[in-house]
Formats: sequence, C-alpha cells, structure tokens
Amino acid sequence: MTVILDGSSLSIQKLVNIAREGENVEIPEIAIKRITRCRDVFEEKLRAGEIIYGVNTGVGELSETVLDNRQMEQAQKNLIFSHASGIGDPAPPEFVRGAMAGRINLHAKGQSACRPEVTSALAEMLNKGVTPVVCLRGSVGASGDLAPMAQIALLLMGEGEAYYRGERLPGSVALERAGITPPGLKPRDGLSVINGSNFITAASAIQLYDMARLLRQAEIACAMSLEALKANLSPFNLKLSEVRGFPGSVLSAKAIMRCLRGGDLYNGKISARLQDAYSLRSTPQIIGTAHDMAAYCALQVETELNGICDNPVFFPEESLILTGANFQSMPVSLPMDMASIALTAVCVLSERRLNRLMNPALSMGLPACLTKNPGICNGMMISQYTTHALIAEQRILSAPASVQSIPSNDQEDFVSMGMTTVIKNMQIFENAAGIIGIELMAAAQALD
Repeated sequence: MTVILDGSSLSIQKLVNIAREGENVEIPEIAIKRITRCRDVFEEKLRAGEIIYGVNTGVGELSETVLDNRQMEQAQKNLIFSHASGIGDPAPPEFVRGAMAGRINLHAKGQSACRPEVTSALAEMLNKGVTPVVCLRGSVGASGDLAPMAQIALLLMGEGEAYYRGERLPGSVALERAGITPPGLKPRDGLSVINGSNFITAASAIQLYDMARLLRQAEIACAMSLEALKANLSPFNLKLSEVRGFPGSVLSAKAIMRCLRGGDLYNGKISARLQDAYSLRSTPQIIGTAHDMAAYCALQVETELNGICDNPVFFPEESLILTGANFQSMPVSLPMDMASIALTAVCVLSERRLNRLMNPALSMGLPACLTKNPGICNGMMISQYTTHALIAEQRILSAPASVQSIPSNDQEDFVSMGMTTVIKNMQIFENAAGIIGIELMAAAQALD
C-alpha cells in the first residue's frame, strides 16, 4: 500500500506505516504543481534582487550578512556541511524515515520554495530503502532539527552515509546502488530541507503510537492482577467514570471490564473486599489520564505533521515571504514531556499492584514472592527489584526538557530542547515495557 503525501492528511498511523513498516510514498501531481509554482515565484523575486533570509543572506547570528549571486549556491552547500554536526549513536532508522516523510509532506503544501527535484529525491530514497545515517544528539529543537535534518540533506549532494539493504555505506555508494541521482542543492534548497521540527515530530508520532499500545497492555495487566487479588469491581462501573466526565477514564474502565468479562470475579463467584487500595481502584482514573494526555499529544503531533514548520514561509498567491519562528518545536516537545510523565505514573501504579501480588500480607492468600517453595525458590522477588530500578530511572528522566532552554549566540535565545525530550522518552518507553511486562508475568503466576 502506498501513502499519499499531499500536505494535509498525514496521520500518526500513516507515518508509522512509512517509517516502521516500509510502505512507499507518493507525491500527488497537484502537490508537485504547488511546489513548482512556489519555486517560480521565489526565482522571480531572486532575479528582482529581493533580500531573502537564508538565500542571499547568512543564517542565525550571521543573518545580516548579504551574499552576492556567485555565493548563494555555495552557501547552501556550506549550510548543510556546517549544520550536519550531530554526534553520538545513530538514531533509529524509523525516526529518520519518519522525518523524511514529514518533510516531504511539508514541501507538498507548496510554501517552501525548494525545487521539486529535491522533494522527489527524498521520496525516492524512502521508496528504494536508502536511509541516511543520522546522529541522535545535536538538535536543540529550534531553528528546527538542524543537525539531524542536515545529515539527511547530505545525501541530496551525494555526501554523508546511509543504510541500504542492511549495510552502512557512504552516501554516494548507497545512492548509486539504489539507482538514485542526487539532485544537488541550488539557492534555498538546503534550508528548505533542514529548517523545521520534522525529526522531533516524527519521533514523537512513533512514540505516541507505542504509548497507546503500552496503555492497552497496562489495562490487560491490571485486569489480571484484579482477578488474582479478588478485587472489588465496583470502582470500574462505567457510571463512576461517566459522571466525572473524563473520556480517558471511561475508555480505561471499559477496557479493563472487557478483559474480565466472563470470569469468576466478574460473575460474582469470588468474594471480594469491600474496598481496595488506591493502586487497584484508582486505575481507570490514572491510566485514563494517560489516555487523555496521549490524545492531546496526538492532536498536537498530527497538527504539526500537516502544518508549515519552515522559515521563511512563502505565500506564492500573494507574492509574499514571511520570516518568523514556525520552526519552534515547543507545540510538540512540551506535550511530549507531559506524555512521559503520564506514562511514568502508569508504571508506578503497575509496580504498586505488583507489590500487592508479592506481599502475603496484602495478596489475599497468595504465597510470598509468588513461589510455592520459599527459601529454595525466590519466585518473582528480584523481578520486582528490577521494576524499582526502572522506575527510579523514569522519575529522573521525567524532568521536563522543554524548560531547559540554553541560548545560542543570543540570537537563537530560546529553544525547545525537543530532541532531549525524544531521547529521554526513548528510555522511558523502553522501561515502561519492562515494568508492565513484569506485572503481566507476576499476574499470570498469581492466577496459576
């Protein structure tokens, strides 16, 4: 199946299909016409001698420097070479593919003034499996994801490195093997690829997709623990969540009760306590809040996926160019800080249910550490300690990155640090899978 990148209909699911599942992309003819029209207007302005930021001027702190016609093309190449300054481990290829898809979708709106050959080359790389090698660290989230996107843009000049058919190769070799001719960079082309929050947004989209799956797993684990602990199911009656009014709580209570339907606890064959601890009866409210936060984040991310995060922004119908700060990734980075906090809370709740399964004073008759042979066998004891280590990490990593701005040259004096959010969320989400997985194992042992 091919995903159409038309500038306005890219969803989280579609981005995951491209980035993770390797689906092909297509740029519709109407989008190519928009890109071409914008480029024509841009070139008219350039011939007329109009000063355009990042084309015949320097960038950032050097934006007051005016370039002559002979310098413009070399300046675009130098821009990419200088900005491809990230370091550290390579980013997951799915993040890179997602960022490329997001940038193509932005170009499809026809307001970036790049040549259509540039956009088509990015699409060809996606479709033929050429994935640029991008270092994970180096972006501060404004003026967009300059360092990682510049490492993608290197391929457009036949430079850099790329993965192709399982090998890490020089960019020129990967492109040649895939049969792709690099389009090179003309005035404006380089900046049109790197100025914006596409990398942060793509990574966040993939993380939100995984968060939705983790929350469903947390609800399954909760249902298993409830049955094993002979919990009172009154707190999961939908009427309680409905009268409070939060949709996530209703969603979570429904999911948990659906898991329990048909079992002895659901059918009243097991005697339950009159009132359980918060870690059991508060689950719809806590996982529900995470659902609500994920829904808000998804709205922000999908808005950004289909918006203009470039600078400058061209309005070809009005022959207008506006320079602003649409590259700021705060609309994504701040919500994603909140998403990781919500997921960490879900994990703390999971560990508390695990503790009740393990502690014979709280477990409604289950043996200590869920082993029938205490002393000889340690059961799930050390697995619980593992959750403690992971949660300690998560609590530290949950400190928001979006308030950690470090000024650059005092021109770019407030940045979102959105890439830091992405990096710490990678570990938070990995830890969450471990914590919830351990509760699932313990609950299964308890039920046995």
